[in-house]
Amino acid sequence: MRTNKTKARKLRHFLSLKDYTKEEILEIIDLGLSIKKDLKNGIHKDHLHKQTLAMIFEKSSTRTRVSFETGMYQLGGTALFLSSRDIHLGRGEPIEDTAKVISSMTDMVMIRTFEHSKLEAFAQNSKVPVINGLTDSYHPVQLLADYMTMVEHGLDTNPIVTYIGDGNNMTHSWLMLASKLGFELRIATPKGYEIDKEVLNDAYTFAKESGAVINIFNDPIAAVQGATLVTTDTWASMGQEDEKEQRVKDFQGFIVDDALMSHAQEHATFLHCLPAYREQEVSTSVLEGENSLIFEEAENRLHAQKGLMVWLDQQR
Repeated sequence: MRTNKTKARKLRHFLSLKDYTKEEILEIIDLGLSIKKDLKNGIHKDHLHKQTLAMIFEKSSTRTRVSFETGMYQLGGTALFLSSRDIHLGRGEPIEDTAKVISSMTDMVMIRTFEHSKLEAFAQNSKVPVINGLTDSYHPVQLLADYMTMVEHGLDTNPIVTYIGDGNNMTHSWLMLASKLGFELRIATPKGYEIDKEVLNDAYTFAKESGAVINIFNDPIAAVQGATLVTTDTWASMGQEDEKEQRVKDFQGFIVDDALMSHAQEHATFLHCLPAYREQEVSTSVLEGENSLIFEEAENRLHAQKGLMVWLDQQR
């Protein structure tokens, strides 16, 4: 529960990992792990007693809704679901007005939308912390869950992570995580599906301070050589359905299968943010194999986001 403070701190939002230091990211992970441990031991603490989270969904999601709604309930608060039928960001009422109204009635807001600019405009006019539940540019809450999974399984010590696939919001988020925490990241994208240059330049800038090693490939075999962890994402994200047929052609050779994984280190781990399309971006044998942690990773959305919400509340 929020405590009274003699001097209010600057309001913190969670729009991208690029806005966070290494120490802050690790604090959130540690807090999430502590809350998870309490839950597994039957200990329930109302960290967000009677607080309300407004959840705005312009993009639908299974894991995002379930994890945030369940997480808020477990923390002693409640979550309010607002779909694209209930609210229209920037259509009719200006985003600025919507942000001022919703943030005057709730304690925190999570938004899952298309344009990152919408999220930024909302946050600039919000009186409460705003969380990025996914935009076309970044998916930072997923990376908290991914790194929590790495920590739990001892994969955070000198990792060599390879991302195979589109230069999308997941790729951008892996770049921010690696460049902030200082580990090696390799990214392999088909020609024509490369990473946003501005995001890549940001990552290189952060890497100079953290010591991260970032390498970009168009050859997935070269990228996966000696990797300790391999991850991918769907080839066609929401809003790209019309491109799916062409993308399937363009991404030939980029499926993460046993042949590709054979170039990584023995027993290399596999992660996927889900939903996964078997025999497209990943083979069934890899997805359901003994080195896959996809379901532990999915559950950790709940625990990482609980840590994030409590941490944001503590900053006020």
